[in-house]
Amino acid sequence: MQSNKRPGGRSARVRDAVRRATLAELGEHGYAGLTVENVAERSGVHKTTVYRRWGNVTGLISDALDLAADEPWPIPDTGSIEGDLRGIVQLVRSGFDDPGLGPVSSAFVAAAMQSPDAARALHAFFAARHEQSAEVVRRAVTRGELPGHVDVHEVIRVAVAPVYYRLFVAHEPVSEQDAARAADAALAAARAGVL
Repeated sequence: MQSNKRPGGRSARVRDAVRRATLAELGEHGYAGLTVENVAERSGVHKTTVYRRWGNVTGLISDALDLAADEPWPIPDTGSIEGDLRGIVQLVRSGFDDPGLGPVSSAFVAAAMQSPDAARALHAFFAARHEQSAEVVRRAVTRGELPGHVDVHEVIRVAVAPVYYRLFVAHEPVSEQDAARAADAALAAARAGVL
């Protein structure tokens, strides 16, 4: 006998609607313009429900990041560590360059600078992304492209860090060449045993 019950039920549908509304509001108004009221209105979920479950905008952002951390990321598999690292850094660069995703990603970073709860959620998000991305470094070790003692997570951190520096500290654009250079520098450090 088939059940008519949907997977996740009403609670999952509410969470999904609120998350989609949170992302849309962040994309349109940024962190500074995010309000519980606007998310409630946009999601069709009553304001008191949103306040009760998420508390405030930091709760909305933290939950959106928690959900995003569990989503798979399209990790490159070019057959070489050079191509894979360049692909990862390009994914990060293009994510911030994307007209739809970029403002949301920037809002997450802005929220983390202003809220310890958002900072914890962003840290967990990055930890999940780095774990997924570290697979390219593990494959390189298996293929003999990198030494076995390399810190797989640190290679990823060092590769993407220049993108974040340029965007959020120096407020500079990041070109494809800049991204490739960052990946190549991390690869050179890993090969030299620095990482």
